[in-house]
Amino acid sequence: ISFKSMVKHQLEVANVIRQNPNVDAFMTSCGARAGITSSNSGVVFMRLKPKSERKLSPEQIIQQLYPKLIKIPGIRVFLQNPPPIQLSGRFTKSLYQYTLQGTNTGELYKNAQIMEAKMKTLPGLMDVTSDLEISNPQVNLTIERNKASQLGVTAFQIEDALSYAYSSTQVSTIYAPDNEYKVILELEPQYQEDPSVLSLLYIRSSSGKLVPLDSVVSMEKTVGPLQVNHTGQLPSVTISFNLLPGVSLGNAVSEIDGLAHKTIPANIITSFQGTAQAFESSMKGLGMLLIMTILIIYMVLGILYESFIHPITILSALPFAGFGALLTLLIFHVDLNIYSFVGIIMLVGLVKKNGIMMVDFAVEAERKEGKNSTDSIYEACLIRFRPIMMTTVAAIIGTLPIAIGLGAGAGSRQPLGLAVVGGLIFSQFLTLYITPVFYIYMDSFSKWLPKALHIGQKTEP
Repeated sequence: ISFKSMVKHQLEVANVIRQNPNVDAFMTSCGARAGITSSNSGVVFMRLKPKSERKLSPEQIIQQLYPKLIKIPGIRVFLQNPPPIQLSGRFTKSLYQYTLQGTNTGELYKNAQIMEAKMKTLPGLMDVTSDLEISNPQVNLTIERNKASQLGVTAFQIEDALSYAYSSTQVSTIYAPDNEYKVILELEPQYQEDPSVLSLLYIRSSSGKLVPLDSVVSMEKTVGPLQVNHTGQLPSVTISFNLLPGVSLGNAVSEIDGLAHKTIPANIITSFQGTAQAFESSMKGLGMLLIMTILIIYMVLGILYESFIHPITILSALPFAGFGALLTLLIFHVDLNIYSFVGIIMLVGLVKKNGIMMVDFAVEAERKEGKNSTDSIYEACLIRFRPIMMTTVAAIIGTLPIAIGLGAGAGSRQPLGLAVVGGLIFSQFLTLYITPVFYIYMDSFSKWLPKALHIGQKTEP
């Protein structure tokens, strides 16, 4: 589309946004700019009203605007709520990016179109689009150098004439007393939209005569790529997409990876970019991080208690805390993302202190007072009940504002608070009953095991 027509369409988009009561202000820009290299694209930045003055979330406002914007003919609009931290330097129409790279542009463009079409069929994705535009009308000019040389016209003069006609070259500056004005040399707008006007351009030859452009060049009307994008040093095509409400990024990443293995040949490199890439790389190590956290805690507790059994008793509350955190996220329809996973890691430290309080007292009662495991853990539950409840309630109250989602940008932190509060509440009611029972059985197991293995017993020859 021409720049003039693009401006007209984008003003229609701005008019729809202006009528939305949730939008406080907006800025619109059209054409090539930072992050956008094509002239048939534009961008609108919307600043929403404070959360206290609107009832809808950013995602709900997107769903409200989308049906109105898709009715505008001649333009496609993609809406996204940018993350607090922008992980990708590439500006795309949708929030998540999937990039294909290859040395053969013909094969790359062919497979990118196939991949884009198949991604549109995935049920959890929306706004699937790409930066591949290979049907852009263009005119190829081939300089006939022998004929141009005979007429006294150089290739530099031909390029210079085309530059002055179409590239909006600044040739001078007019300085006024209170301002300055740039003098731009170009053809009038009505001559910029018709390729046949090229035949009306004349070039002054070395003899001083005017030579028509079409006498020294051959023109061919064709189509080609609007731009050739690169990622690193290889030509690339980036397919961007958004997620439907309720669809997790992890499921989308898995489905796209599976689709790529069936569709894309081995000589084309595929990778996620931006937020999707950060999610994919971080989730690979989160499971190992959780395992290493529990292992290190077990080793430290084993050294402190000089036992292989008591640390297991203390850590027995972790499965219930994790289940409570996941159940809370499920109830509130929140994804298991980086924030919520950090909350689960926090739960490991918060929940195990309940077991430490009880087991530490019971172990000391057994060693110093000679009580059996049942009496010692029962007394530990009675005496340590108050500090356990005090610390748990203090942790819940401290995390509750995050779980409720108070303050600006609270939506990104809310999963962390929900995971901690839900895990603490769920595990608190269970561990007060399950940990003592687990302690009794594990203590009996620690006494039975040496006898079963004949450890420490003398045998007669």
